[in-house]
Amino acid sequence: MTKTFSPDFSDKKTLEKYSSAYTLSDMEIFIFPDLFYPLVLANIMSPVIWKWRDDPWFREMHRKNFISKANRIKQFIIDNYIFNLDLETWGLTDKEKETARFSDFFDTELLKQSNALFGYEGDKYYFDIDIRRHFGLDKYNTTAIPYWKTETVEAMTAFRHKEHYTTGAGECVSLAALYAAAMFIVGEVPLEKIFMMATPLHSQNYIDEKDGLLTNNRRIMTKNMWFNGTSLSGKARRALENEKVTIVSHITGHIHTVYDTATIDREAYIAFTGKLKSFVRSSLTPTVFINFLRFKPEYKCLFQYHYLRTGTSHYITLEKLFEYEHSSKSSMNEETRDKLLAEVDPDEFLYESVPGKIMLNDVEAFLRKRGNADLEALEAEFTEIFTTEHQDCLKRMFADIGSFIITEPRLPSAERKFVHAIYPQLTVNDTREEIIRKIRDIADVSEMAHLTLYVYRDMERTDWRPFIKAAIERNPVCHEPLRGMSAKEIHETIVRLENESIYDSGRMAQPDEVWNFGRGDGAEKAFLMADALLFNDPAAEVSITLHGDQAIVGHGGDQFRFVTSMGHQKKILLRGNDYKVL
Repeated sequence: MTKTFSPDFSDKKTLEKYSSAYTLSDMEIFIFPDLFYPLVLANIMSPVIWKWRDDPWFREMHRKNFISKANRIKQFIIDNYIFNLDLETWGLTDKEKETARFSDFFDTELLKQSNALFGYEGDKYYFDIDIRRHFGLDKYNTTAIPYWKTETVEAMTAFRHKEHYTTGAGECVSLAALYAAAMFIVGEVPLEKIFMMATPLHSQNYIDEKDGLLTNNRRIMTKNMWFNGTSLSGKARRALENEKVTIVSHITGHIHTVYDTATIDREAYIAFTGKLKSFVRSSLTPTVFINFLRFKPEYKCLFQYHYLRTGTSHYITLEKLFEYEHSSKSSMNEETRDKLLAEVDPDEFLYESVPGKIMLNDVEAFLRKRGNADLEALEAEFTEIFTTEHQDCLKRMFADIGSFIITEPRLPSAERKFVHAIYPQLTVNDTREEIIRKIRDIADVSEMAHLTLYVYRDMERTDWRPFIKAAIERNPVCHEPLRGMSAKEIHETIVRLENESIYDSGRMAQPDEVWNFGRGDGAEKAFLMADALLFNDPAAEVSITLHGDQAIVGHGGDQFRFVTSMGHQKKILLRGNDYKVL
């Protein structure tokens, strides 16, 4: 018989986890990885991405192949959302406060080893980077850290209402969750093929379709793009090359580098690890070699190119050829090389080969025959055939080639206990209404579904205590603008905000979402006012009454009213961090 699931909010860890479903900071997702995929599911339940399907940009998507669909989704996201890592969007906290939240049930030393905000400094790429300066934290004291909350699709889209923004926005985890939901709803990719990966400094998705696809912030990357040697691909490679993957999340569950128990389906995880490792490996083909030289320009000086022009042999150094590539639509890759060569000024060509430089034509012929060989054997044969006085440079080149064509993702080990967890069985043919019903129907037996309702802000089917805890403890952005104001002044300021929620159907925004986007239903405004009052006077007693079309904040014997259309019937008493739902 399936066990009924019911969270015990008298347990500190449980309450912290469920309240984190409303704030979803990077550190909260690291400690509670079971929150990762519920954000995707909440975005799938939301009406926002379903409306994309009515956009002319996505007309006849069912007729397009996978890459065409992915490119359509990518361009829509690029046009409508920007990457945002502004420290002040969701405010600051400090290491001591956050450590105290988790220290009773999590080894905070492990947090320091795996989270940039708590001391993690990555590997080779990051050794020379001052992490705090990298993220703009150097202007604050050494314990200050940003919340970096992961936004729901509603919050991402609402950035267009924020000053200085003209589109939506989100940080890397938000964009990864947005991509996953969009690939399912618009791209018709089954959730079973979408794997989310978190590293200490980044978040990406691997889509197990065709040769594979990575999403990276707003962009996508195919296997060919991984090895194309451009600066964009270099940035996308950075996380998997230099960081360990701490979490892999999937519709079946998750696996975490710290925890001994994994809920992700074991066979699905093992298959994923094989597919990802194959995605980031390549043999040394002529194309990949040219891409490598683009990626590591210091080795171009070793080579020259022989070009039969008007029946006469001409020669040109690779440094010069790549200079032309910078200002051309054509490239040194074989498909467009003739066009590139046609653009070269005739005066750049030489009639004699350059002594000491290796002929690229011969290297490409060699690689066509031997490119699939083991790299060590390939290097030995290469250095024997292509002699140069720069043997040390060749040795360094092959070491760098090895790093370029073989990435070893440091994934969580499969040597752990796998436990089966009930999860929603969703298909790309389901309607939004069917998906909502399926998730709600199993919420009593599936923690993934249960957590999804909290991330989704389904106030009618969830306990309000986690929402209240998050609202009064982790919404600091409104504090400074409302600091020192009287209750009347706070009310007058908040009541002037647009009386419209960024969520639909009675779902509720947190106070900083209301403040950041300058809008909220009266019920949400009541929580914003309560948050400000308690910040100004931690000993204050505040009540919130939601009844009919009224949201009433009680404070100091006065009542402050807002108009609400949500229809909630609740009374909440607050004093400091203590609260009671009547």
